[in-house]
Amino acid sequence: MIARGRVQGVGFRAATAHEARRWGLRGWVRNRPEGDVEVLAGGAASAVDALLTWLGHGPRGARVTGLDVDESPSPAELENLEGFAIR
Repeated sequence: MIARGRVQGVGFRAATAHEARRWGLRGWVRNRPEGDVEVLAGGAASAVDALLTWLGHGPRGARVTGLDVDESPSPAELENLEGFAIR
């Protein structure tokens, strides 16, 4: 998933990690050089859907103008991940 807009410098990664942990998701969030934020998240479908909904607006101070959603991560991508990390 890639969140576009004003998503860097507004606490987006920390807030995303907090929300993902709250829903019991595994994965990571990181800034991209283009100014976007990339998220890899896996877990219960309802929890992933809840995170996607949240990512559509992000934390206070963010202005999400677009959200690109790829297919769910493969089991191999999540295999060695424990918890949800900020990269």
